[in-house]
Amino acid sequence: MLALYIILGIMLLILLLAAIAPKTYNVSRSIEINCPKDEVFNNLKYLKKQDEWSPWAKRDPNMEQKFTGTDGEVGAISYWNGNKEVGEGEQELTKIIEGERIDSELRFLKPWKSTSDAYLITESVDAQKTKVTWGFSGKNKFPFSIMMLFMNMDKMIGKDFEEGLASLKKIMEG
Repeated sequence: MLALYIILGIMLLILLLAAIAPKTYNVSRSIEINCPKDEVFNNLKYLKKQDEWSPWAKRDPNMEQKFTGTDGEVGAISYWNGNKEVGEGEQELTKIIEGERIDSELRFLKPWKSTSDAYLITESVDAQKTKVTWGFSGKNKFPFSIMMLFMNMDKMIGKDFEEGLASLKKIMEG
């Protein structure tokens, strides 16, 4: 009988945690780059160019990569398979609003399967300065959602976005 109460208590705890766990996440960072918006946007929309400033490309310079489709156009896909730090997955360009926004779907295969929506937004600060916002969002599915009670996605990923944007700024400003 005691074992039954323990099992029911554990099940109740899991249900409670699942009810209060965050169901979604959204992480983003921004930086200002001393270049015109068109120049910055034209760099951002190409998946191969993104590798030049991506923090993950630096963590495994020997990762396997494949590109399909026309780079810089909706439907282009970048596949990667690397070490434990970068895992395996692919990024597909899903929507491009010319000069303003690039949306893509990130499909992670390893170390765990998940899907996130990524975006890059460019805004003119003035004729020679552009604000770039890089982010991603998604849904926390059970049981991963319970883990999010104890992990902070913003802290985990935010520093990578900051590193990547700083590299992009350095490249663009030459």
